[in-house]
Amino acid sequence: MKNSIINKSVILLSFFGITSFTVYKNNNTPFSSIVSIVEVPKKTSFTLDPPSKKGDDSAGSREKKWVDSIYKNMTINEKLGQLFMVSAYSNKDATHTAKIQILIEKYKVGGVIFFQGGPVRQAQLTNYYQSKAKIPLFIGLDAEWGLSMRLDSTYAYPWNMTLGAIQDLNLIEEVGKNMGSECRRMGINFNFAPVLDINTNPSNPIIGNRSFGENKANVANKAIALMKGIQSQDVLCTGKHFPGHGDTASDSHYTLPTVNFSKERIEDVELYPYKKIFKAGLASVMVAHLNIPSLEPEPNVPVSASYNVVTNLLQKEMNFKGLIFTDGLGMKGASEFKNNGDLEVAVFLAGNDILLCPNDVPLAFEKLTEAYNKTQITEERLAHSVKKILRYKYKAGLNNYKPIKLQNLQSDLNAPQKEALQYQLYANAITVLKNDNDILPIKNLNQNIAYVKMGDDVNSAFVTTLKKYTTVTEVSDSNIDSLNLQLKEYDTVIIGFHKKNTAWAPYDFSAEELVWLQKIAENNKVIVDVFTKPYALLPITNFDTVEGLVVSYQNADVAQIVSAEILFGSVGARGKLPVSINSNFTLNQGLNTENIDVLGFAVPENQGMNSSVLSKIDWIADKAVKGRMTPGMQVLVARNGKVVFQKSYGNHTYNGTEKVTNTDLYDVASLSKMISTLPNVMQVYDQKKVKLDSKLGAMLPLFAKTDKRNITFKELLSHYAGLEAWKPFYKKTLDSLNRPSPKYYRKMYDEQFSRKVADSLFIRNDYHDTIMKIIADSPLAAKKVYRYSDYTFIILKEYLETVTHQKLEVLSQQNFYNGMGMNYTGYNPLNRFKKNQIAPTEIDRYYRYQTIQGYVHDMGAAMDGGVAGHAGIFSNAMDVAKMMQLFLQKGSYGGKRYFSEATFDTFNTCYFCAKNVHRGLGFDKRLEEGGPTCGCTSSVSFGHTGFTGDIAWVDPEKDLVYVFLSNRTYPEVTEEGNKLAKNNIREDIQKIIYESITD
Repeated sequence: MKNSIINKSVILLSFFGITSFTVYKNNNTPFSSIVSIVEVPKKTSFTLDPPSKKGDDSAGSREKKWVDSIYKNMTINEKLGQLFMVSAYSNKDATHTAKIQILIEKYKVGGVIFFQGGPVRQAQLTNYYQSKAKIPLFIGLDAEWGLSMRLDSTYAYPWNMTLGAIQDLNLIEEVGKNMGSECRRMGINFNFAPVLDINTNPSNPIIGNRSFGENKANVANKAIALMKGIQSQDVLCTGKHFPGHGDTASDSHYTLPTVNFSKERIEDVELYPYKKIFKAGLASVMVAHLNIPSLEPEPNVPVSASYNVVTNLLQKEMNFKGLIFTDGLGMKGASEFKNNGDLEVAVFLAGNDILLCPNDVPLAFEKLTEAYNKTQITEERLAHSVKKILRYKYKAGLNNYKPIKLQNLQSDLNAPQKEALQYQLYANAITVLKNDNDILPIKNLNQNIAYVKMGDDVNSAFVTTLKKYTTVTEVSDSNIDSLNLQLKEYDTVIIGFHKKNTAWAPYDFSAEELVWLQKIAENNKVIVDVFTKPYALLPITNFDTVEGLVVSYQNADVAQIVSAEILFGSVGARGKLPVSINSNFTLNQGLNTENIDVLGFAVPENQGMNSSVLSKIDWIADKAVKGRMTPGMQVLVARNGKVVFQKSYGNHTYNGTEKVTNTDLYDVASLSKMISTLPNVMQVYDQKKVKLDSKLGAMLPLFAKTDKRNITFKELLSHYAGLEAWKPFYKKTLDSLNRPSPKYYRKMYDEQFSRKVADSLFIRNDYHDTIMKIIADSPLAAKKVYRYSDYTFIILKEYLETVTHQKLEVLSQQNFYNGMGMNYTGYNPLNRFKKNQIAPTEIDRYYRYQTIQGYVHDMGAAMDGGVAGHAGIFSNAMDVAKMMQLFLQKGSYGGKRYFSEATFDTFNTCYFCAKNVHRGLGFDKRLEEGGPTCGCTSSVSFGHTGFTGDIAWVDPEKDLVYVFLSNRTYPEVTEEGNKLAKNNIREDIQKIIYESITD
């Protein structure tokens, strides 16, 4: 195909079997006008590897043969062209694409370095540009923290400063492997990383977060680990910015910075990482545009143009044999040294191999040709660099180039394993600098905690995660005195300082924020969490009034989530400061904090589960909502103490617009037995106030003279007592029109009618005694038989309140919910929450004659004022999971023991399995067909279901918690029955959970 000069119009390019190629505007929207189609030969791959010959067939020999065979057939233009790596963008129009094409076809440039754009667009352009090159192009990218440094829709790893806080080098190498595999998938041969600059100047305007820190050994070790990871994926690394840009106060993009250190100091500090990484196998180096008089005596000569530095120091003294790149030649630190063209000749003669981002390739090409013709550039000098370039093209696999496959590109670059790695990285990086009186982790969840935001960036991930542990109130005011007045109501104040999560964004506290921080700390017990580089702390001279100080380094969502976990102890802090903060905090300072047994958060891959498999839950949930099996639901999965899946689906009602959120409340029906009455009973048992063979008649005098007096505690909790299943107590309280009778109900509260059943409906106080008498007199099976009965837990509530002299709602709140941060859990939620936060359960047309929302669905529990042993609890999936985790951990949660392991084991034992009664003491353990589970759980698993459409199940063998909450009873229980159960929605979701387990 003849060379074509493409005008400014947009062009569709057909190449490598791809039928169309869309050029995008800067705003990522495609141009619409098509002027012409340029056909490209449909090659799948090409190879320049010569036929093998007899003799030495080692890798080195094959490489040399390939290099020599290419070089001997190259014209002088082709040789000179190999020296150039030109700037390209995938977010520019067809004019830009045409210019790059001309540089490839006419000037034979040897490489392209991509800047801003998107992955698919860049991959398409890479394939296109490679198809135009006679010798395959080097493709380079600045990907210091991953492809996202330049490309949208790709993964951002933590900055080097954050990685510098991590002590585990294996994690850094894993980052490198991920970066390398992403580069390889994108057809990128060179990642211009790692940064080897030692950031000894906190005011450095261009390095900062890009450095691993201020310590030369730390920088060297982290850089080597990162390089090993990247280069293990057949992607070449470029160490930069030689000989060291870490102690500069200006930016070489805009001026020529001066480094006034002696050569001895530079040898000892700045060059230290280079010496170490050269021995480890670094492929290439980028030389900076710096004025360093001790290395180059001629005034204002950038070291990138210094023979003394590039050849004598780097290649001869330090014996570096790899490729040498200039830094970008369009940067002012270089471009103001010489004119275009002359600059390229100067830096090449200094000893650089590849001229990066020249301003004017045609002029530079002309000047280099002129210098070659005048023998200013010798054939030997040219061959030295060109053959080296060819050798590295061979090492990069370009002797057998294949185009990038576009299919699944986006998903390959954003695999969930990368998010899993992020959690590990921040868990190992976030650094605790102060922990006075062990304020961290926060163990006392029964306290008032406030959060105050500072900074100008988002904080939602942090605040949302904090609130999953306990109630945390966001407090703000435009006046510091008024703010402090509000904060007097709180025991602990968390101050989050959130700055924009970009490498070069301002990171300082404002003058006002510094004053506010001081005044809040003077008047309150505070934890300060800084979501930006640690240098933000430099203006603070005294930290005496700050009890807890955390550096989270970045304001990324994962950093916010993990930092909240560290504050509450589900993750222990392990990071060490990579830089010093005045004399207050020294290099490598960092306190380890305790990891306590509270639920944390992670992605499935962190816990041996597969995100893609778990995503199938979405389909089942959608099926349930569309099939009108339930208006909405919450689903939560936790494994190994980490919540790995938490989603809400649907609406509160079928016709409503109130979306279900993770914090909304559901009436959990019979789950109340397991998360309210049962743990209190376990505590009483733990205190030896009751035994397995205790008789009901002795436990409650009401039953002493009944046929139920000899039912044992064990039989009662196993539902092996032969009790009646239930009775619709409410029916006896209706009048002849089936309406609540005035004999038993009032529309207004009074002292004799204080138990609220629903809106404007109060039952007489003494009817509780009537219910207990009905139960005492109810028929009992003639012989021991399994019969699931609500009476069990109605009786146990009565027993608990008798033996403890406390109401059940008080017992649950004080003994469990307050301490466990179960702040969304309790009876009668309308006392604390708005109605629109609670899913309705029914439009009652037979008893209360109203929409039941915020009042318990169970009629018997409603008649007890909403507080019953068998029903009445409202909660959400997160809070239910906390209680299930307590059971999984056999009585321990948040570093506190609520009952002994022996007690838990006693209650999780199936005592009558031989009689086909698959129940523990209060726990459901039915695994057979017809039971509540998928049939794939282990024999030690346990849980419970609820009439409103709930299940909470634990499998200790898999360290697994599963919670499903819904309001399937809304708007009414129809003749079709329980569609949710008939369609096995809960069971099918549980099956998917087990299918997702990978270990």
